[in-house]
Amino acid sequence: MAGVMDSVNQRTQLVGQNRLELLLFRLGGQQLYGINVFKVKEVLQCPSLNAIPQRNRVVRGVAHIRGNTVSIIDMNLSIGRKPLDDIENCFVIITEYNRSTQGFLVRGVERIVNMHWEEIHPPPTGAGKDNYLTAVTEVDGQLVEIIDVEKILAEVSPISEEVSPGIIEDGIAERIVQKHVLIVDDSAIARKQVQRVVESMGIKTTLKKDGREAIQYLNSMLEEGLDPNSELIMVISDIEMPEMDGYTFTAEVRSNPALKDLTVVLHTSLSGVFNESMVKKVGADDFMAKFNPDELARRVNDRVLQISGESLLEEPLEAVG
Repeated sequence: MAGVMDSVNQRTQLVGQNRLELLLFRLGGQQLYGINVFKVKEVLQCPSLNAIPQRNRVVRGVAHIRGNTVSIIDMNLSIGRKPLDDIENCFVIITEYNRSTQGFLVRGVERIVNMHWEEIHPPPTGAGKDNYLTAVTEVDGQLVEIIDVEKILAEVSPISEEVSPGIIEDGIAERIVQKHVLIVDDSAIARKQVQRVVESMGIKTTLKKDGREAIQYLNSMLEEGLDPNSELIMVISDIEMPEMDGYTFTAEVRSNPALKDLTVVLHTSLSGVFNESMVKKVGADDFMAKFNPDELARRVNDRVLQISGESLLEEPLEAVG
């Protein structure tokens, strides 16, 4: 299985080309699932697990891997199905999401496929609001489901969305009454996390689920005679999204003379392997690793002060990687 991940470090070159590579895996049946290789650190046979008291029921235990203690989450159990059995013959996909490392227990790992984000689509509308899918695609005539890992992690280990005292300037919302923040993310959980932080500041939000939908929204504003530069405080966009990723979205914004001055902040769980040069290449204004409500509120707060002429933005946060 080590051979599957041999060239992960070389795969970052796909970033910025609206392409990705999916690691395909199976859980309890024949259904294929996928996870972006960019999130994967390694794949290994399930190691010996140690039970921990009062753990979440989907956490099968912890393992000592490369000198670190890693929680092993049963992916099948996480999406409402039966726990995987015979786990000593299962595999663990070690990933990095939202500044932390975790392992996902799966039945078997298949292969890596190279795809274009335009081939990745949002879940069918009939899937319901509580499904665990963030996207779907097709490989060799077979449906591949991409699970909303951020939803799983939010349920396993909820993150506080409270902003610390002193971060938000008093009366910040009154400075930009008619303006709003555009939030772009394919994960419903991630969208809501950002929305709750921004709206706790008294600021309006508009939500879009991928880069293509966001571009269409911005273009529709222009067609209606509205100036997005005047209407929007900023755009906070994920990088990994179906149809059009955050890098391609940012590049599209910068290539349009009517949109090129929009403030775009990339907000992503790709923290461990983030390529700072890509942010500069596509012209994003800043990068934030998910999810820190204080950092998020500070960036919005400082942007509002900049708009109102009361402050300059602080130095951009350092990219992680």
